[in-house]
Amino acid sequence: LPERFMFLSYNILAADNAREHYRELYYHIPMRYVKWDWRKVRLVQEIEYWSPDILCLQEVDRFADLQGELVKRGYAGTFKRRTGTATDGCAIFWREKRFLLLEEESIDFKDYGLRDNIGQICVLRSTREAALEGDVSSIENQVLVVANTHILFNPKRGDIKLGQARFDFAQELSSSWGGAQVIVAGDFNSTPSSPLYRYISTAELDVSSLDRRSISGQIADGEGGYYRNPFSKPWIRGHNPSSAGFSRINLPSGWTVEELVNATGTSSSTKVVHDLKLSSAYSEIEGKAGSRDSQGEPLATTYHKKFKGTVDYIWHTERLRPLRVVDMLSVDVLRHTGGLPSQKWGSDHLALVCEMEFS
Repeated sequence: LPERFMFLSYNILAADNAREHYRELYYHIPMRYVKWDWRKVRLVQEIEYWSPDILCLQEVDRFADLQGELVKRGYAGTFKRRTGTATDGCAIFWREKRFLLLEEESIDFKDYGLRDNIGQICVLRSTREAALEGDVSSIENQVLVVANTHILFNPKRGDIKLGQARFDFAQELSSSWGGAQVIVAGDFNSTPSSPLYRYISTAELDVSSLDRRSISGQIADGEGGYYRNPFSKPWIRGHNPSSAGFSRINLPSGWTVEELVNATGTSSSTKVVHDLKLSSAYSEIEGKAGSRDSQGEPLATTYHKKFKGTVDYIWHTERLRPLRVVDMLSVDVLRHTGGLPSQKWGSDHLALVCEMEFS
């Protein structure tokens, strides 16, 4: 039988962010529902309910708290804080009975001039018999590269968002582990109708005709083009532009050389590419009537006073097959709650949950 596992990705709303932005984004919600101690109980209950084998969490600034709860439930985990003054970062947890950690890597995007976001990657191996017995034909079907990210929020900096989504490092790790399958999950601070989404799903984007302020779809989509903080996202190898390359290309309108290098990694091309063939798990599984957009994505994965829409995704490579997903709350139900977090829900985002199999 093909190997199956449950995967969860969740932006859990950092405690410091909830407090700092309360008057702006959550003022209509009773303060007790916004406080970490209340939300932590809800978040852990929800994780326990879905019982995922692997979790990617974003906006984690109380890692020790969560780790204490999840270790009791059979998980091991690792945390990577954003650089700069931020207190939050990303965390990956896995059920120790099901997966073994082979390798752990992280990227500080600051090293490449791409802000204080980070990338976090764990290489996990199934503990099921076939994987441990070393049946070579099955090895590549048992090793998983899990990349967790929270991409920069700033809607105006589409160049940096693209640079953070080039995935070079995840691709290299996949290759070094014999073509292991890859999952890239997190908060991409971009909507399904955006050029950034198109880039991830088609593996290339020509920015020559694009305004970098429209790349994430946050402003163009109208319903409050706003997001929280600069946030953490995936893996690139830096390229230092040589001044010799500057004359080789006509710069896109409104772009500087530096911005082009941020996006594409070079001053000599307006195309940004990645080498992973990625599909979005939710877009492949039909949802309830009226719950999905034209791309097949949920209508909303986050809801607060300044934004309601979809920015969270689970992307996967070809030989992973999503079997079922947990549908999002409907937009009507979300409107009825008046905003998140709430008495029942512990974050201003919703959890993405998917059962997958190695195919």
